[in-house]
Amino acid sequence: MADRVVPGPVENSARIREAVCIQTRKIFDSCRDKDCIEDLRVYPTVSSQSYIESAFSVRPKAAQLLYANVSVEEMSFNRGYYTVDVTYFYRVTGETFPGGNTVQGLAVFDKRVMLFGSEGSVKTFASDDAALPVSATSPIAVVDSVNPVALSMKIVDADCLMTTDAEQRPIPDSILNVFGEQLVLGDAAKRLYVTLGQFSIIRLERDTQLLIPAYDYCMPDKECEGSTDDDPCTLFSRVRFPVEEFFPPDTVSLPEDYRSLL
Repeated sequence: MADRVVPGPVENSARIREAVCIQTRKIFDSCRDKDCIEDLRVYPTVSSQSYIESAFSVRPKAAQLLYANVSVEEMSFNRGYYTVDVTYFYRVTGETFPGGNTVQGLAVFDKRVMLFGSEGSVKTFASDDAALPVSATSPIAVVDSVNPVALSMKIVDADCLMTTDAEQRPIPDSILNVFGEQLVLGDAAKRLYVTLGQFSIIRLERDTQLLIPAYDYCMPDKECEGSTDDDPCTLFSRVRFPVEEFFPPDTVSLPEDYRSLL
């Protein structure tokens, strides 16, 4: 009896059982970006603004990606291509000097890319969907992002800046509610700016049917492991001993990966 085929790399000796037609999303185009977003305006909370007014500088502590609003628009002068507009909403946290007070606020970053998404005009109906179908002329844009790296923060006197209408923008209520208090979205004597490092992958997908080889039904081989709250020592016994925490390194190198920057 032939060995059972499991998900992963397939050897030449593996036997295909049947060809299966599946409904899935096909990626037509994608791109990745490593953005360094300099001097992004931070809208602090009311309590944070009071600390900023009496501070000389702010040290960055963390940045969290709260939400990304994604929209797709067809390009009239380039057939099959679309612009993908992404608006990132961040919660940025810092520490003031002097005082060591924690401040937080909202930062917003707009990004636009151009990708190939092919063409289509199909309307899809399903038995479990009572709503009217939407014409699928545009592909679906998907954005994969991680929390950004807070690189630096600075305080700037408002007298040194020129106020523009572009700084005033509507913020969704769901984003505002995250902070638990009102944000200072208007003018202030001192303004807070942040520089972020953002990694992202953006792609365009369309629903399609693909014919793929099938080897067998997918049955997990791994048994589920866990522990109860009544047995915390069993859970702790599975944790690896942190040897590196007890012995200082011989050399210190510059961070080269995303995790090292956090």
